Amino acid sequence: MGVNLNVDCYVDTAIIVVSGTWRIRCVMGSRSCDCLIAVPMGNQGSILGVEVDLPTKSYVTELIGEQQSRGIGKIARPEDGGFLKPHIFTLTIPQIDGGTNISIKIRWSQMLSYKAGRFSLTVPFCFPEYVTPAIKKISKKEKIELNVNSSVANGILCKATSHPLKEIRRHEGKFSFLYEAEIFKWSNTDFRFSYSVSSGNIFGGILLQSLYDYDQRDMFCIYLFPGSEQNRKVFKKEVVFVVDISESMQGRPLESTKSAISAALSKLSPEDSFNIIAFSNEAFQFSASMELASKDAIERATVWISMKYTVGGSTNLFIPLEKAADMLSNTRGSIPMIFLVTDGSVEDERNICHWMQKRLTNQGVLCPSIHTFGIFSLLLTDASLFDSFCNHYFLRMLAMIGQGEYGAAFDLDSVKVQMNKLFSKGLSTVLANITIDAFDDCEEIEVYSSRIPDLSLESPLTIYGRYEGSFPDNLKVKGILGDLSSFTMDLKIRRAKDIPLDSVLARRQIDAANNSGLVAKLSIQTCNISEYTRMTLLEKNKMLKALKHFGAWKKKGDPQKIVESEPPEMILLQRLSVGFGDLIATAENIRPGSQEPELPEVAKIFIKTTSNYFGGIRNRWCCMGCIRCCSKMNNQCATTLTQL
Repeated sequence: MGVNLNVDCYVDTAIIVVSGTWRIRCVMGSRSCDCLIAVPMGNQGSILGVEVDLPTKSYVTELIGEQQSRGIGKIARPEDGGFLKPHIFTLTIPQIDGGTNISIKIRWSQMLSYKAGRFSLTVPFCFPEYVTPAIKKISKKEKIELNVNSSVANGILCKATSHPLKEIRRHEGKFSFLYEAEIFKWSNTDFRFSYSVSSGNIFGGILLQSLYDYDQRDMFCIYLFPGSEQNRKVFKKEVVFVVDISESMQGRPLESTKSAISAALSKLSPEDSFNIIAFSNEAFQFSASMELASKDAIERATVWISMKYTVGGSTNLFIPLEKAADMLSNTRGSIPMIFLVTDGSVEDERNICHWMQKRLTNQGVLCPSIHTFGIFSLLLTDASLFDSFCNHYFLRMLAMIGQGEYGAAFDLDSVKVQMNKLFSKGLSTVLANITIDAFDDCEEIEVYSSRIPDLSLESPLTIYGRYEGSFPDNLKVKGILGDLSSFTMDLKIRRAKDIPLDSVLARRQIDAANNSGLVAKLSIQTCNISEYTRMTLLEKNKMLKALKHFGAWKKKGDPQKIVESEPPEMILLQRLSVGFGDLIATAENIRPGSQEPELPEVAKIFIKTTSNYFGGIRNRWCCMGCIRCCSKMNNQCATTLTQL
């Protein structure tokens, strides 16, 4: 009946709110049904909350701590809430009467894409054909509000947009756009918008913000942008690819990894050098030493990796990492880097981190940067919606120690795409060994990163933390450029006006923190899901207020006390976050996505009801086979079949 999309862009993050009103027209007024809300989030989206308003009741999601969640008796089924796909969050609202108008507000955050000095945003905004009623044409309202508050530069230029936006405000790095229309048919185009931050050179600054929260300290955010100069010299590189070939990688995970590595090798310059180490319980090397990236060497490496098959055994990560570090220990005149790809969890993760941190510290300038990539499985089980074998925290921590990037794929379709992005970022490094001069001398400043990552042409760099007292007036950033010359730049300090830094940086703080208490506080305060919190659905009954207003409960006592004595009903949803991995599944070499998901109750009823009719031919074409077939269809086909 009406949809409003509100987008607020801050630095490299977008906070998105979609609100709309739907009419439950597929059910008669005398009946009711469960309604499933599906939220298709964009690039690295993170759900922040859902609000639902009905004539007689309302619902709202809320995060609570693990301890508090143990006292909740009503637990939702796996299919009642969670991730249908890694980027699609779903939530079931029970028993809504036919003909009811249902108002929904959905909030999430997502990262802006960055390339060649340009930020890009894509928000899913397509509505299926069946959302528009087939009856006579009825006018509906569609509205898009876009606000950009970068506070990083004044020279911001709008480059492209998918909808006819009208600029309504512009002032010092801020601008606002509006699109509003009366339509007969809902949008079939995703909302896309891009803008450039005009600077050919590396530039940056500092944002400060006073916060009043559990920490009592103020927050700072240092940002560095590579600029739009694509001809800037990147580092000469020495690269080692460390690839998991344990049995769990069998099939699409390994094939996608091989393809991504082949593409990465083709991007190397002739003066670069490389090697490949494949591992499970033992390690296999492409070459005994580093090889120059000649055409012949790349062809031999491509054939070698394509011939590698999965082998049984555990995921022994220490041996290949040690071999890779040894190969890069005598690097001169180039930047060494390790790309680690795995889908499993290992037992000695803490010792590996300690060993790597000690080794990198002793190695000094131009020590290897470590980029990690995890392949996760997204399974629908009774225990959890996320049943991931890979340890998310370990891989992120290892990348942080190694001043590298962390990437992940949460479904098999995105492995190759996401891995290519990680390789492209790492291979386009333009500023390495970055230091901030005041950090070592000031005890009042805490940086939420043990080591500062390198700056890539394809990604801005954000460093953040807390400080107490006065922030230093002058800060310099130093590093080494691609031609091995020194780089120094003064950072300009600004107050972050109208920018909620705590919300913008929340997802990164939660992912990087390893303190359970801190993660839980951040998660609840910023509404970002985490390993140490659970999402609940609160139901509030509006009829109590109505009865109180009309005095219907006066005979039973004080109406005010009665209303207050009725707390909202709380339903505990399944776990929604990835965490510490599954050692047992890793040891048993279970492949991501190989287990059959638990069938919803409606599917079980369907099978039972039709079993007699199909009894004669079920070995050739059974209901189970039909359901499994449907689960592998693309979205358009599944939608069409469902409506039919």
